[in-house]
Amino acid sequence: MSWLRNAVHRAVEASGGHSSLLTRTVITSLDTVVHHAGQAVAGGARLINDRIGSRSYKSVKVTAKRLEDAALSIRGEERVQLLRRWLVALKETQRAVAAAKEPQHAADPDQALPVLDLYMDYESGAELMNFIHVFLYSQALECVVLSTILEVPTQEEVSLLSEIFGMCLSGGKDVHNAIISSIQELAKLFSSYHDEVLAKREELLQFAQCAISGLKINADIARLDDAIMQLQQQIDGMDSLRATSTSRRSKASQTVAEGFKTAINEVRLCSRLEELVLMKKSIHHGDSFEAHFDKVGKLKVLSESLANSSAKAERRIMENRLQKEESLIFRVTKTNEVSGTEKELVAEITGLEEKKDQLESELKKVNTKLKAAVMKLKKTREERDQFDEASNQIVLHLKAKEDELSRSIASCKVESSTVSAWISFLEDTWKLQCLYDELKEKQTNDELDRCGICFAKLIKHHMSARVEELSACIDRIKTFVDNLKIFCDRSVSAEDRDDGSTKQSNPHKYLEEEYLEAEKKVVAAFSLIDNIRTIYCSNQERKTR
Repeated sequence: MSWLRNAVHRAVEASGGHSSLLTRTVITSLDTVVHHAGQAVAGGARLINDRIGSRSYKSVKVTAKRLEDAALSIRGEERVQLLRRWLVALKETQRAVAAAKEPQHAADPDQALPVLDLYMDYESGAELMNFIHVFLYSQALECVVLSTILEVPTQEEVSLLSEIFGMCLSGGKDVHNAIISSIQELAKLFSSYHDEVLAKREELLQFAQCAISGLKINADIARLDDAIMQLQQQIDGMDSLRATSTSRRSKASQTVAEGFKTAINEVRLCSRLEELVLMKKSIHHGDSFEAHFDKVGKLKVLSESLANSSAKAERRIMENRLQKEESLIFRVTKTNEVSGTEKELVAEITGLEEKKDQLESELKKVNTKLKAAVMKLKKTREERDQFDEASNQIVLHLKAKEDELSRSIASCKVESSTVSAWISFLEDTWKLQCLYDELKEKQTNDELDRCGICFAKLIKHHMSARVEELSACIDRIKTFVDNLKIFCDRSVSAEDRDDGSTKQSNPHKYLEEEYLEAEKKVVAAFSLIDNIRTIYCSNQERKTR
């Protein structure tokens, strides 16, 4: 570009006294363009401020917090009413957004549209959101899923959840029905899962919440898709207009400044489209592969630990039963021994009593032996009673241990089945998330390819046009410079050739005007090329990042 600028400067210097006039003309034209551009930007800013200032918007964070609190705290019939209100609000927002995009509204902007509530993040100052964006931005959907797991949903709640899933989750109706079936199964298992052994209820609920977040439509991606679609429509419209206006490019109705502005706008639209697609590609939500692998691995370890604990408890029950049987056998044996001893003593007492009657003379001896036998019998019976009491305590203790171990086995089995169901649920949701991530990656790469092709066509089109225009302008400038030198070398007398000088002044003025026009086109063409190069370099830097 420097060699052409030097040629232009030399041509201006060759024009002699008219160089300052040409320079002032170029500077004045550029100042005029800058002034009009500044006025347009200021007018747009005033229009945006007027529209924003004319109404107040709800806070995004306050609304999201209120939705999450309601989803977690409400149960029963109130939860059904909450789901109904959410579904109605989502459908009304979707209907209003669709009405704003209809062709008849684009043709008639003054046409009345449905009232659409808008929300703003006053801290970050991001762009406005509708209710669907705020609902996806919040954790309300995840909180409702946790609420349905804690309390089994009714058929009406299942129907409402299915419609809400269709608007907020990725996938088709079959996928949403499968997710609802999994949630119902988790709720049934969770209703019987009360005693925590190893796995924590809160941790399982957190895993389910993360799985739903991975399947939920991202609010930022949804807004970027809308912006990408609008930009693509504008680019397609410009392509069609450019195709129809190519044949009329040489007409004088379109000035150089207008062509320059149109080209810059087209290049900026393509650059903005590519920037949005790259932003969409950089957004990731849900669990990563490492986080998902850690969660599933942890649950598998808990499941194996619970199975081992159940097996150990069953072995201990068998050992306690064997000890109980041995204790009962020993009790029977001891009872038989005591009964035999008791019978012998009773027989001896009977004989002694008979001898008492028979042997009055030996009364003292018999009474002494009788007292001794009675004391021995009493002591033996006391020992038997003490043994019976101790044996009963042992049996009761073993029975209590067996009941406790049985309850532990039941809790382990319930928790093991719950953990297994959670593993299946997390695996299924992860597969779905991976599938949608691959689809999003493929779609994003296709959009980037289309943006690159569109950008290349646009640059080629404008560069070819500017090259042709510059070639013609350079030839004309050379001709003008030669003619100006000829006019400067001539010296004509004003007294002898008045008519001839009049004829020469008119061509001289005509050459100056033509030269100024050619110089404007050259400056505008190189300004366009510099802007295209700047935008192209910035796009390449974003791609490398």
